[in-house]
Amino acid sequence: MFVRKKKNKSGVVSIQVIDKSLGKYKMIKTIGCSSDIIEIDALYQQGLDYIQHYEGQKTLEFTNQDFKDTVKQSIRNISIEGISLLLGKIYSEIGFDKVCDDLLKQLVLVRLSHPASKLKTSQNLHRYFSVNIKEDRIYRYLDKIYSSQKERLQQISYTHTKKILGGVISVVFYDVTTLYFQIDNEDEIRRRGFSKEGKHQNPQIVLGLLVGVEGYPLAYEIHQGNTFEGHTMLPIIDTFKSKYDLKKLIVVADSGLLSSANVKELQDKGYEFILGARIKNESEKIKGKILAQKLEDKSSTIIDKEDGTKLILGYTERRAQKDKYNRDRGLIKLEQKVKSGKLTKSSINNRGYNKYLKLDGQISIEVDYDKFNQDAVWDGLKGYLTNTSLTKDEIINNYGQLWKIEKAFRISKHDLKIRPIYHRLQKRIESHITINFVAYKVYKELERQLKLKKANMSPEKAIDIAKTIYAIQINDPINGQEFKETLLLNEEQKNLAKLFNF
Repeated sequence: MFVRKKKNKSGVVSIQVIDKSLGKYKMIKTIGCSSDIIEIDALYQQGLDYIQHYEGQKTLEFTNQDFKDTVKQSIRNISIEGISLLLGKIYSEIGFDKVCDDLLKQLVLVRLSHPASKLKTSQNLHRYFSVNIKEDRIYRYLDKIYSSQKERLQQISYTHTKKILGGVISVVFYDVTTLYFQIDNEDEIRRRGFSKEGKHQNPQIVLGLLVGVEGYPLAYEIHQGNTFEGHTMLPIIDTFKSKYDLKKLIVVADSGLLSSANVKELQDKGYEFILGARIKNESEKIKGKILAQKLEDKSSTIIDKEDGTKLILGYTERRAQKDKYNRDRGLIKLEQKVKSGKLTKSSINNRGYNKYLKLDGQISIEVDYDKFNQDAVWDGLKGYLTNTSLTKDEIINNYGQLWKIEKAFRISKHDLKIRPIYHRLQKRIESHITINFVAYKVYKELERQLKLKKANMSPEKAIDIAKTIYAIQINDPINGQEFKETLLLNEEQKNLAKLFNF
């Protein structure tokens, strides 16, 4: 196995663990992705650690036939025990075991350790955990989750999150993503729409996720796949605030959810908010004020707007370099397209870097270099629209936590393999999301506890080590008694057991 750095079309680098067996390349795990050089190096090191600690099943050989026969007769079962000891313990500490159904716990833990389809989940439970649950029973249980457990599980997650955040939840972060299906036909919920995953040909659903500080999950809702993301925010926030009788709530969301209607509705309902601002779409008067600012690196200023809101304007050299790099790269691609002669009038639009195209006379398309150069004045600037009384730094820092909800989506898609979704019925789709919601909450609590214990270990690494901790069930050939022994065979396993007291 080896670690591969794969550069995507967006410029983001994915760090993947690749296995090459029998001349074929197979991706074992995506460690993560980033455009930051330091973070890429850290992810690469995590990949090397993953390879070092990755272990498959081992074969035991005995030379003495009598001893071999005795061992065979004595061993009743060998199964992974570390996942239950580590993640099962955290699952119970959060309070999810109050649902009083062991099947949910098994589905959540196997989702964290061996994520797969429901058919493969049934096989994995049997193969690794010696748990025999037929696929049909799992599907029937999904109906139960939808009818009686979804709201209760979100309530448990909220109660635990509120506790670890000091008893108060006053700031929430909202974002949406899309989840596609391996089908051709649409139905009431699965519709084709704008796909954040580039799967425009596949029907999809829109998933809205609400998290607290540090990215702890609070609530979620699903919507039809062709729903405009800006229309998904207010319903889930209204329900959340009403359900938990919250008097004051600051909502943080990115610019994709910013519309004049959303801003007005947030104000009318008494919400405070911090939203990513589209500063280039502001009025000419406000844009003039923005460009008149002479901000230095990591500095910011406040511009008051006529509607009573404030525009916080920040500038960093790092963002300026990134903006310039992206514009230059976009220009190169445009020049290549113009040179190919394949562009038409329909290519002249405001999508991405196509805004730099213009029609030369009636016959040819060329790059508008004047417009391209004019955009340089915006490099490094970032705007935040707010009606809060927080300081500039508090507003920028709060908005900066939105990356944690993006991390939540990345973990859900890559580590928990939440998509593609193979279910057809809406109630089973929702139940599938619920299982992943609970699994992500367990993941976040594991991450929190590792930080508290000052363990130099990621949640992924802890789970990988736990997957190597087996228990052996033995029948004593002398007295006939059965007992189970957890095998801690190396220092990593012993260290994990000591950290979490199992």
